[in-house]
Amino acid sequence: MSWPNAETLFTEVEYMALERASEERHEFLDGLIYLMAGESPAHGTICTNLVLIVASQLKGTPCQAWSKDTKVRSGPLPVTRYSMEGLFSYPDLLVVCGTPVYLDEYQHVVLNPRVIVEVLSPTTAAFDRGVKFLRYLTYLESLTDYLTVAQDKPLVEHHSRQPNGEWAVKSFTDLADTVPLASIDCTLNLRDVYDRIEFSSPKDEQPAPPAN
Repeated sequence: MSWPNAETLFTEVEYMALERASEERHEFLDGLIYLMAGESPAHGTICTNLVLIVASQLKGTPCQAWSKDTKVRSGPLPVTRYSMEGLFSYPDLLVVCGTPVYLDEYQHVVLNPRVIVEVLSPTTAAFDRGVKFLRYLTYLESLTDYLTVAQDKPLVEHHSRQPNGEWAVKSFTDLADTVPLASIDCTLNLRDVYDRIEFSSPKDEQPAPPAN
């Protein structure tokens, strides 16, 4: 996500109209619109792996997986013509169970995801772990699981909503680990999530010795 130079404020209605007419994807946060940057090969590979893993396990169930071209809104409702408070985002993977609930008749924005997965990058990691997650857990009552997936090392952080409404987090760092998603009866094997990904070894990351 690239940050704009000019902080021009838009209403949600203006943003949605612009987004429907645009060939590029943009996220919206409290009146500001951000162009989404292109992805690295590792990011794209992990996203594809996740879709294949989850979608195959959801066949024949009331739940379905959608990839990163589906918008999710997290913010106070109802939306008025002049509303600016809210987040429109494009999760790398989301799962909806039952009938999808859309924001409007265009059916471009989903309001009831059960699971959201974000693949982290250096420019979005802090936002995905911070502001974005806070908006998700505050406004998405349907959300039971939020996962962030690192692309530079084996690391999946699984946030799960507990029966008392609080959120618990568990980290998985071994390729032999399996992440259980009980709310949709799925599992994520890290070895499959990171299939075709080559990680740098600590030796590779050491600086070269100075030349004589």
